[in-house]
Amino acid sequence: MSEDCAALHPCPWAKGEDYLAYHDNEWGVPSYDRNHLFEKLCLEGQQAGLSWITVLRKREHYRRCFHRFVPESVARMRDATLEKLLTDSGLIRNRLKIYGIRKNAKALLALEKELHQQGSDFAQFIWQFVGGQPQLNHFHSMADVPAQTAAAQTMSKALKKAGFTFVGPTICYAFMQSMGLVNDHLTSCPQHPDNK
Repeated sequence: MSEDCAALHPCPWAKGEDYLAYHDNEWGVPSYDRNHLFEKLCLEGQQAGLSWITVLRKREHYRRCFHRFVPESVARMRDATLEKLLTDSGLIRNRLKIYGIRKNAKALLALEKELHQQGSDFAQFIWQFVGGQPQLNHFHSMADVPAQTAAAQTMSKALKKAGFTFVGPTICYAFMQSMGLVNDHLTSCPQHPDNK
């Protein structure tokens, strides 16, 4: 493939219509919206052991079942409701993962109480791990892209300490990539800022 032709192609993982739309319009776009950050953190946790396309195709159903990922509403969900969701084929029917979304909502609300006393918020808490600014990487191939970084490990420890679940360093790094804390579009990808 010629260099010019290669530059027309996005990151190699973005194959298929669903992935391509997600790659072109969402992945790596910085987000500072509290509910959006919460949603993505939970969905990345649902992915554990699976491919992201599985979660992506179920995302709208997750949004319907989990009150559009408004933490206050999710935190109030009853056990009976979660048990019913465990029989819903539109979701990943894993007890720890389903209950983990509510656990994360409660953890976020508790964390926010502390943060607000310090004059901070959840978005600032998340973005502190990259110094408040998107980190632009210049990877040439997927082999160069790490599965986790020191920043992701630090985020993972902080989230676990705050009571979150399914927030290991690999999940945290995928979250950082998707929410634009780091920009891991390959240098040959049209979405890489150097190509715009």
